[in-house]
Amino acid sequence: MAPGRSTRATRGSRQASVVPEAPLDTPDNALRTQVAAVFRDAQKTTASHRKLAVTLRKIQEACCYEPTSTKKPAEADEFEEDDFNREFVRCVLRVMPIKKSEGVGEKTVRFIGLFLRHAVEKDNEILGEADPDASTMPETPSTRLTGHLMETVLSLMIAKDKFVRYRSTQLISHIINSLDAIDDDLFQKLRSSLLRRIRDKEAMVRAQAVLGLGRLAGNQIEGEPDSDDSDDDGSTGLLEKLLEVLQNDPSADVRRSLLVNLPILPTTLPYLLERARDQDALTRRAVYSRLLPALGDFRHLSLSMREKLLRWGLRDRDENVRKAACRLFRERWIEDCAGTAPPVEGGQPSEVSPPSMEALLELLERIDVVNSGGENGVALEAMKGFWEGRADYRNAVNFDDNFWETLSSESVFVARTFNDFCRNEGNGKYESLVDEKLPEVTKLAFYLERYVKVLIDAIKRINEQEVEDEEEEEDTVEQEFIVEQLLHIALTLDYSDEVGRRKMFALLRQTLSIPELPDEVTKLTVQVLRDLCAPDAAGEKEFCSIVLEAVADVHDTIVDDVPDEGDIDDNESFHSARSEVSDDEDSQSKKKKNKGPELSEEEAAQKAIKEIMINMKCLHIVQCMLTNVAGNLQQNDHLVSMLNNLVVPAVRSHEAPVRERGLVCLGLCSLLDRSLAEENLTLFMHFFAKGHTALQITALHILTDILNVHGAQLLSNNTNLLKVYVKALRAGGRSPDVQAAATVAVSKLLLGRVVSDVDVSAELLKTLVIAYFEPASAENQSVRQALNYFLPVFCYSRPENQDLMRRVALDALHTLYNVREGLDDEEADVDDQMVSMSAIAACLVDWTDPRKCYNPDEGFSAGLDPEKKTVSADVHLDFAKDILEKLQGNGAKEEKRIMAALLVKLYIPSGSSPSSSPSSPTRIREVYALATNAVENNLLSDATSRNALYKIHVSLGKIVNALDAAAEQDAANNAAGAGRHASIASGATTHRRSASRAGSVAPSRAGSVAPPASKAGGGGTVSRAGSVAPSVSGAAAAAPPVNTRKRKEREVSVAVSIKEEDEGEEDVEMSGTRVADDDDDDDAGDRETTPKPTSTTATEAQETPGTEQRRLLRGVSVRSRTGRRQSLQSVVSVQPQQQRKEQEEKQEGQEEEEKQQPPTTGRRGSRRASAVKAKARLSAAGRSSRAGTEDSIVEEILDDSDGDTVMERTKIEEEEVEDEEGEEEEDGEGGVEDGEDEEDDDEEDGEDGGKDDEQLVEELLSDDGDDSV
Repeated sequence: MAPGRSTRATRGSRQASVVPEAPLDTPDNALRTQVAAVFRDAQKTTASHRKLAVTLRKIQEACCYEPTSTKKPAEADEFEEDDFNREFVRCVLRVMPIKKSEGVGEKTVRFIGLFLRHAVEKDNEILGEADPDASTMPETPSTRLTGHLMETVLSLMIAKDKFVRYRSTQLISHIINSLDAIDDDLFQKLRSSLLRRIRDKEAMVRAQAVLGLGRLAGNQIEGEPDSDDSDDDGSTGLLEKLLEVLQNDPSADVRRSLLVNLPILPTTLPYLLERARDQDALTRRAVYSRLLPALGDFRHLSLSMREKLLRWGLRDRDENVRKAACRLFRERWIEDCAGTAPPVEGGQPSEVSPPSMEALLELLERIDVVNSGGENGVALEAMKGFWEGRADYRNAVNFDDNFWETLSSESVFVARTFNDFCRNEGNGKYESLVDEKLPEVTKLAFYLERYVKVLIDAIKRINEQEVEDEEEEEDTVEQEFIVEQLLHIALTLDYSDEVGRRKMFALLRQTLSIPELPDEVTKLTVQVLRDLCAPDAAGEKEFCSIVLEAVADVHDTIVDDVPDEGDIDDNESFHSARSEVSDDEDSQSKKKKNKGPELSEEEAAQKAIKEIMINMKCLHIVQCMLTNVAGNLQQNDHLVSMLNNLVVPAVRSHEAPVRERGLVCLGLCSLLDRSLAEENLTLFMHFFAKGHTALQITALHILTDILNVHGAQLLSNNTNLLKVYVKALRAGGRSPDVQAAATVAVSKLLLGRVVSDVDVSAELLKTLVIAYFEPASAENQSVRQALNYFLPVFCYSRPENQDLMRRVALDALHTLYNVREGLDDEEADVDDQMVSMSAIAACLVDWTDPRKCYNPDEGFSAGLDPEKKTVSADVHLDFAKDILEKLQGNGAKEEKRIMAALLVKLYIPSGSSPSSSPSSPTRIREVYALATNAVENNLLSDATSRNALYKIHVSLGKIVNALDAAAEQDAANNAAGAGRHASIASGATTHRRSASRAGSVAPSRAGSVAPPASKAGGGGTVSRAGSVAPSVSGAAAAAPPVNTRKRKEREVSVAVSIKEEDEGEEDVEMSGTRVADDDDDDDAGDRETTPKPTSTTATEAQETPGTEQRRLLRGVSVRSRTGRRQSLQSVVSVQPQQQRKEQEEKQEGQEEEEKQQPPTTGRRGSRRASAVKAKARLSAAGRSSRAGTEDSIVEEILDDSDGDTVMERTKIEEEEVEDEEGEEEEDGEGGVEDGEDEEDDDEEDGEDGGKDDEQLVEELLSDDGDDSV
């Protein structure tokens, strides 16, 4: 297929998403078989790609070049170049529809790029050395194949199928990165097509497009640096578009692809390094693991950029990014300083250089350790990772005497970080290195004394110079840094050596009295002094006395201004020994001594400035001391004296710096004494109201610390204090720094539960919620970041906090709604300034979701799935109640719509759920009543709000109905439980009577009489040694099986009649008597003589255990005759209420019919009744020994009682038993005498089916272990 025709066909149908069909129509041939075999093998593994490329190249040469040998030509020699190109393109097009997840597509694309590169190299070898100055590329079979392939694939980059676009773009980009040169016309086509793909809706297509464009941009800049004929789409425009994609593309894969493939140029480097702050962790990691190692020597970066990169990487929130940054510092940058060969292609150094102290010192110098080595500097974190990952430097470092005598800022920082790492990391694993390499306390004290003297001399020289010298100042800063690092080392030393402790103590005491000592050195000196003193109260007093003596020495320098030598008193050199109580006498004597010529204005100004500086120095020392004191102020005389003589005068000073420093000291003193804090609350609030921004922030910090230490009672007693916090939180427009400080302060008070008053907490929380969403704080990132962490943590930590948020939610929503309405009047875009009200409402619902609240009983066992947690929904129920009450008020329609939408987002659990609290059903009913009222009154007009209201109304209605049904069931269960207790008591009495009666019955002989089976197919009984298993009466067996309800009623009646007959015949003796049933011919007569009680529950409760067992056996026999094996529960099962009423009505009708019919007094009926009575007695006597196990059966049957009360059922059963006993006395005279006739009749009737019935009964009894003997 010709390239031009293919291109025109594709452009004519831009919507085509399939590959061209022309190559598919050609018939198979030998060339196609060979090319297809190569592509088939290339899909399997990449290991054989090189060999397959050589094979395919041979096929191409056979088609494109004349054979050089006279041997038998190969099959490929019969084909032309166009044939090979057509078959090659045909196989390539098969890759286009393959999905991204399929690995064969990646392997095939890599093989195509490898083959084209190999073919171009071979063609260049055949063609010879090309002219480098030639303006056109030489035309070879490989260039023609490449052009034909790209022309074909370019048309597929606009296909509808996203995978076709992806594969075509991937192939084009891979070919571009594989080849060294390309035709100019083709270059422009590729560039324009790829530029369109960087706007593709699929991220995978955009990622492949930028891979190719990155290579094109780099080559174009290198090839045409001074081109003047470039249009708007030139190299500059291409780079700008790629940089825009790098900054704004939503896909992290696209940004990461550009980060790795864009050329590193002075114009692109800042944009590339910006990706160290990318929101995607993998992209940030790629900056440290791929971009910076490929950049080369890090010293080409500016100092500020090095510090930023280290700070961003080492303090990243992702651990992998932190590891990559630390690895870059200790492996790549240190090797650059050591002069290691440049890294290989993988980005790693060719070989690791041996440890070099010079390289380490240069590395620290390159990151400006003096400025970055402070308390919050990044150099500390970088060196911590360095010592952890470079064990060779850890073991090779050597701190000898020469090292300590020639300290620099970098070398002393190495010693300080090494000491901190060995003492704090590894759980004491590296303590031996410290003892081995660092000097003892005494020697370190001498070194410290030496460098302190150098520092003081440098400071004095600077003060004496009239013109500032930058080199001198830099040297002073370096000396100050050295002393600070030595003091940091002194903070971690072991002072068990008394000699070293005394030397260090005397040195620090003397150093603290120097007025020129820098503030940071002063702070560290006071901390070391506190460690040298004992940790108890006596040690604290000693520490305070030493520091205050140093303060007195510094304060005395105010009056020590150049007096004559003759006027110097001997006592002037002992200012430190004087107490501050004698200040008045000293001041009077000093006034007398200072009388002399008046000072000029300039001298007076200098003296005033010096006085201010000395007072500031004294207050700073006191401030450092107070931060290290924790005892009671009133119990320390030194602190009381300091407060009265230094702090209070400073607060009353007219000089603003002195007054502000005195305010801080007074706040620290207030933390040590509650009464002092209460007295000065008004003063602190005054400073907040009248002071500038810095003073307001200081006052807020002091007030917050006082509340944290002394409790929130101070806040409750002083109402103006709450106004201070509210005013500070609302000061976003005027002073954002004050608002940020107040936000952090209030967050600490609420999260720490310092503020206990509910109204105060609600007011503060409401203010915080408003500040989080209002537009005034949009530019204040400190406030947004603090509240972004505080609000979820506060709400999810305790249920009480969620309830507090629920209380203020609607008021805050109303305030924010008014704020947003005020923005609508302006022309600015509201959505850019403030989030939507629906988003605010969703946040409020989410913060009050009880399923997300932490439960200390469950911990985190429920995981992140809130559905698995057992929670109480009282918070959201109260929230729904508040919303429904607000909807009934007078509010804006839009505001009501927003509140109504919250109803469907609330968590409302089932009312019968065990997880609900005891108050949940009550709350549910209250909310349901409000919802019902809202629905009936049509409070909401729009459809969305009505649907939300209807939804919660229906949900609550279902829950209320379930609660009502559960309440009715509980009431019925309580009534049944009371009746059950009464029935069990009556059953116990019957059990005692049956047991005594069973003891008087003689055991039957070994052998049993098989009763005859009824004609209706009734089952007989199975005889056991020592027992007789009676059968039920044939009347029940002859019942028609059509009506199941009537059959169950008859079974119940038979069981009850057996029990009643057993109770009525107490005087009949059955010992040695063979009992048999007759053939049950007269079923109607049997049914007439069998009473049918209306209820069986009360009678069953009075049965003995033996009677219960016998009734169970008779029930089994009845079921065998009817052909159904039903359990005992089916015989006496509880029927629904409606069915039970129908059954009672039918039983009453049958009883009335039985009363109207004459009783049967025939001989057969009387004999059968007597036999049944005799069997019942034998059964009771044989089963009385198992009364214990049958009590449970009685209880089960009692549980299945119907709806009649116990007293009613008992009364009915007693009346029926009395009637039965009377009838049995009339018919009982000839029952035993006619036994022989019964046996004859039973034998005749049992010939047909008795054997089968006996086997069935035996089988049933054998399955029931409790009924067989």
